[in-house]
Amino acid sequence: MKLSGKVWKFGDDIDTDLIIPARYLNTSEAAELALHCMEDADPTFAGKVAGGDIIVGGKNFGCGSSREHAPIAIKAAGVACVIARSFARIFYRNAFNTGLPILECADTEAFSTGSHLDIDFDSGIIVLRETAASYRSKPIPPFMQALLQSGGLMPHIARRLSSQTTTDGIG
Repeated sequence: MKLSGKVWKFGDDIDTDLIIPARYLNTSEAAELALHCMEDADPTFAGKVAGGDIIVGGKNFGCGSSREHAPIAIKAAGVACVIARSFARIFYRNAFNTGLPILECADTEAFSTGSHLDIDFDSGIIVLRETAASYRSKPIPPFMQALLQSGGLMPHIARRLSSQTTTDGIG
């Protein structure tokens, strides 16, 4: 799996309230959440982010509450991937469960808003297009890539159950 996109850079300790402020949690509609994605960190973000863009953060990205609304808002805003030095464990799990690719990379300080990255999820290589410098992230294991390619945990399980039913002759 590969992708390319423009960077939106944020700092350390971006918590779930910065990703999607609690005042908007009266809905679980992805499109509505996307309108307020990163609003308290950058009020212009939702209006400027384009499909395929990449969020880059520092350490402890997604800390705070365990709400799934945060990765849903990011994905619905069109963000193709989040790269951070480290992720809060619950955000890490919620991202894969909702089909949002994330990568841990120790060198996030090399990236800045507006730069362009090429990412190879199989190898974990991130290339900063402006300088052709490459950086290593932890590659996404194949079983986690399968979750992402299905669109998240629930669609992945549904596909597996559907194919089992068909091959078992039940469906």
